[in-house]
Amino acid sequence: MKRHPEYQYLDLCKDILENGADKELFFNDVVLAEYAQRGEKPPFIRSVFGRQMRFDMSEGFPLLTTKKTFWRGIVTELLWFLSGSSNIKPLLDVNNHIWDEWAWKHFQMWATDAEKAEHEGMTQDAFIALLTTLPANDPFVVKWGELITIYGRMWRKWPAKDGRDIDQLGWAINGLKTKPDRKSYVVSAWNPDFIYEMASEGQKSHVPPFCHTMFQFQVANGKLNLGLYQRSGDLFLGVPFNIASYALLLLMVSHVTKIPPGEFVHTLGDVHIYSNHFEQVKEQLTREPFPFPTVTLNPAIDDIDTFTAEDITLSNYQSHDAIKAPIANIGGFTDTKKS
Repeated sequence: MKRHPEYQYLDLCKDILENGADKELFFNDVVLAEYAQRGEKPPFIRSVFGRQMRFDMSEGFPLLTTKKTFWRGIVTELLWFLSGSSNIKPLLDVNNHIWDEWAWKHFQMWATDAEKAEHEGMTQDAFIALLTTLPANDPFVVKWGELITIYGRMWRKWPAKDGRDIDQLGWAINGLKTKPDRKSYVVSAWNPDFIYEMASEGQKSHVPPFCHTMFQFQVANGKLNLGLYQRSGDLFLGVPFNIASYALLLLMVSHVTKIPPGEFVHTLGDVHIYSNHFEQVKEQLTREPFPFPTVTLNPAIDDIDTFTAEDITLSNYQSHDAIKAPIANIGGFTDTKKS
């Protein structure tokens, strides 16, 4: 029998635990103070460089089964990316809290003394509750729900020097419909003008530089393939999410272009396991994969911008129990100038 595709992921977990290099992480002063207040030592990572996994979509949908994966979060986050929004308010409205800590970090780093005094003693939970309760056009939501640097904005509203917003994904989809054999259907999220110290004033963000950096569509033998280059991958918490998200994106683009799906090819640069995830990874490695599930899309949809969560159906998903692990709030830069 052919080996289960999920073993590519499990083998990579073993590779890192056995062969990876231990490296320190960057935490800004705010996060370091939080660790100190809790009496905790910040984690490090164990890392390897340059790995690849391939998932043939005819073998099922690659939602990992050796631990339960947050499917609703994957779907609602991808739909948010596709909308081009860079404000977390639409995520909060569907009870998705994946990006909460980055908005909170911006408030901690950049709120004026007067703004902090107005919300004295505010915790992250209270901050998110306020963003959730207020309407989307409230000035507090507009300012502090804004992440500035986010995938959807670069995919759908890349800021051109002449003032236009470039819809990279829309261009790729239209091209696949009319000239499917071209090799240029690349969507890039890596924009130096939004990355830490390189960024222009007003574009700086403490959100880490784009981890899933660029992706490319390719058609061969009548099938649509999608290749992702990910510069940095948190193997235990993030990469399972990334695999499923881009596999779903492949299915959605396949659906609207009417080109059957082929392979999702996931190439990773620095792929790593956090030191406070080692035991969880070892537990996951004791588990045997179940057959992959299937995902079906509403046949009435013919436009990438009209998908809703209800148009995406996951079937026959059998998994082992979830394994919880803490998220390390890394990244940011040392310039604490208020804006």
